[in-house]
Amino acid sequence: MGRAMHDDSQYDDEPELAGYQPHEKPLRSPHLMTVMRVVVVLGLVGLVLPGILVTVGTANRTAQTTCAAYTGFFAPEAVSFSARFELVSAAGIGWNCYAVAFGGAETLVKAMGLIPGGARLPSAPVENS
Repeated sequence: MGRAMHDDSQYDDEPELAGYQPHEKPLRSPHLMTVMRVVVVLGLVGLVLPGILVTVGTANRTAQTTCAAYTGFFAPEAVSFSARFELVSAAGIGWNCYAVAFGGAETLVKAMGLIPGGARLPSAPVENS
């Protein structure tokens, strides 16, 4: 069941560990560990940040284009439009499209959600009720 134990029996399976004495001091200095952590964090930011910036830029361009179409269809009397991402609004969290009147008053035209898509305009005229 068991083998007879002798002084070198603990190193029979792993001869490269024979004579190994563990060190009390760490293998890497605290300064080197700090530098390595900073390099890793910068690397992660360098990988993730461009993707976030491209996503936000694409969402902004899509919201602007979609808002222009919605404003032209639903509020042709407007002099301008404004598409913006809002965390707190009556329409909820996400991109909202506003028509801007001559005096500067804004009217909500369409809530476009968290991820704006292309304009979905009705094929038939819309009646004002």
